[in-house]
Amino acid sequence: MACLSGVIRGHVMHAVLAEEFAVRAQKALDARRARLTSSDVEIERFDGHSGKERLGTPVGKPAKKAKLPGRMSHLRSDDDRFWRANSGVDEEVPVAKPMLATAEQLQPYLRRIDAARWYSNGGPLVKEFEARLAQHCGGGAFVATVANATIGLTLALFACDLPEGALCMVPSWSFAATGHATLLAGLVPWFVDVNVETWALEPDAARELLPAAPRKVSAVLPVSPFGAPLDLRSWHAFQEETGIAVVADAAAGFDSVQADEVPAVVSLHATKVCGTGEGGFVVSTDQRLAEEIEKRANFGFWNSRESSVRALNGKLSEYAAAVGLAELNNWGQTRAEFQRVASAYRDALAGQSAVRLQPGFGDRWISSVVVVESLADDAESITAKLAKHGIGSRRWWGGGLHRHRTFKEFPRHQVTQTEALADRVVGLPCWRDLPTEQVSRICELLLGRQ
Repeated sequence: MACLSGVIRGHVMHAVLAEEFAVRAQKALDARRARLTSSDVEIERFDGHSGKERLGTPVGKPAKKAKLPGRMSHLRSDDDRFWRANSGVDEEVPVAKPMLATAEQLQPYLRRIDAARWYSNGGPLVKEFEARLAQHCGGGAFVATVANATIGLTLALFACDLPEGALCMVPSWSFAATGHATLLAGLVPWFVDVNVETWALEPDAARELLPAAPRKVSAVLPVSPFGAPLDLRSWHAFQEETGIAVVADAAAGFDSVQADEVPAVVSLHATKVCGTGEGGFVVSTDQRLAEEIEKRANFGFWNSRESSVRALNGKLSEYAAAVGLAELNNWGQTRAEFQRVASAYRDALAGQSAVRLQPGFGDRWISSVVVVESLADDAESITAKLAKHGIGSRRWWGGGLHRHRTFKEFPRHQVTQTEALADRVVGLPCWRDLPTEQVSRICELLLGRQ
């Protein structure tokens, strides 16, 4: 356990790093201002109502005086095609349509909350929920629930007791939360590429990358791509061999995760196959680690009012646990409905090579998202084609973490495969009661048969 002076030093270092990041970002913004001013570019700030922004002036027309952005500007990325939140059309078939437990299914749990008058801080529903999640994750599992998976990742990295500013190897092919959790934990992300077949950072690849790191790697944060299973046993062997801490981001992996000593963090967001609205959990076969997460999610308190370690307020409420328990009661039906949708996509895309699903999807595991890689058309063309027919789609992980403005300045290795996936991968509609005939229609459009 870290002593109090160590905790204070950690917080001071974290503040220093945050200030350094802010200064670096401001320098980059000032440089961009200078470029914009020198080229007489007209800038209009982001309009929160129309969602539009203009950059540039038509040739032959005089430029207006530049309205340069302040620190809180909403200037959009140069690679805006990766980040669009929607297609801009009325969607007949949305990309997601979550369905959680009904009010009737929640009532027995809400009555228990009313009777106990215990609403947070590890109440009886949270403890029951954690026990049932542990059963779901396999023999020997211990679970600590958290307010969301981003906090779960941060706390799991806290529990590694790494020095501030330590280097963390992170696959660039991931959601923004992975990068944010690394920074919140006081670490510096080093973005690397993923396997061409699995879309994940594999242990053997991580070993081979170590000599290329800009300095010593202290942690690795492998990511389950859209719910595909991670080989946690191999990651455990990597950790034992190298002494490098491993925390697995299995945000979408509720269906596939199996407990190992390496902690895996799973999201319970409303858009996942099993959700509480907002929430998450950390699972490991190491009971001490699960208890450490619980402590760090509660201000560092453990049988005392003294905060003994670096921590957050990241607890799950009794109300969220009520939703989770009702969702677990429904899990058999929920999984069967997602399996039907996955099988419909597998059948509709069988026998052709232009579009491929993730390996094992709908066979060994299911997810609340259907993600395809097109080997014929680029993602931009596919989203535009589907949008014309009122079908939603999403480039869930955009252009990769290294392209986000938040993370652009951090070190990275070559990310060729990540950038190829960013250009070819699209998320298609996937929800429990999505009609099979709509899946067939989507795939016909995708393959150019309509």
